[in-house]
Amino acid sequence: MTTINSDLHVRVEPTRTGPQALEVVGAGFLGLATILGNLICWAVLFPMLSLPLAVVAAAGVLWGWPAAAVAFGVSAAGLMLWRWKRPEMFERWVTGRARSRFLVWWRYRYRWNTHLYACGLAIENAGIARVPVLQQVIIGTAADVLRVRMLPGQCPADYENRVEHLAHAFGATECRATITGPALVQLELRRGDTLATPTRIPPVGLPTDNQEGTAE
Repeated sequence: MTTINSDLHVRVEPTRTGPQALEVVGAGFLGLATILGNLICWAVLFPMLSLPLAVVAAAGVLWGWPAAAVAFGVSAAGLMLWRWKRPEMFERWVTGRARSRFLVWWRYRYRWNTHLYACGLAIENAGIARVPVLQQVIIGTAADVLRVRMLPGQCPADYENRVEHLAHAFGATECRATITGPALVQLELRRGDTLATPTRIPPVGLPTDNQEGTAE
């Protein structure tokens, strides 16, 4: 900002100061803590992957890289055998959970604040915008279910009137808003149609070969 001294008609430029070293260090520690927190969270959620990696790291520290290589090979072979023998179980416990966690972050949490503000569901006061809290996300095959806590002063009609905005914002074909409790709203974002794939149904009422032979 530029200020003008009206008596002397001289432009006075404000003093520009760079970021303080303490702020830079604090931001660095905050970013590092966020990364470590995410790694710990993923390690707890996927012990079937984190435990083999921990064994590999321990083997490398205690006995060197040959032991780490052997431990890594055994762990990889075990996972491949699990994937081959029990694909449904592997999908449920490993790939399905990882895909679901990624889609929750990528589709909703990553862009939640900006999209809710653009859809007119944020409340701004004194230059500070407050956004409804996204409490839970359930990723489905054809639709995702979001549980949201409304802000004070909002009513169910605020969300019912914004379902089309929310559907377009999050790339869904349809959005439905349902009140599930005090200040709680459930958003169902439909992304596909489970009935879109045609299913071949055998004709009804026509005699089969066995019936014809019996009739004769």
